[in-house]
Amino acid sequence: MESIARYLMLGGIVLFLIGGGVYLAAKFGLPLGRLPGDIRIEGENGSFYFPVTTSILVSVVLTVVVNVIGKFLGK
Repeated sequence: MESIARYLMLGGIVLFLIGGGVYLAAKFGLPLGRLPGDIRIEGENGSFYFPVTTSILVSVVLTVVVNVIGKFLGK
């Protein structure tokens, strides 16, 4: 049970850091979610939004971070 508790605590810390990053991005005015290439279709009865460019950017950043952490931990 201790290993599950450690993973849950680690997951909470990761979520806290992601939330802090999103908060700082909004605070500094980074246009995440409003980048060129993000698809937004608005009609009379509804709207559709798919952040293509933002998703690619977040994927690249997370890939670099995970690779750096992996190299640091020696895996």
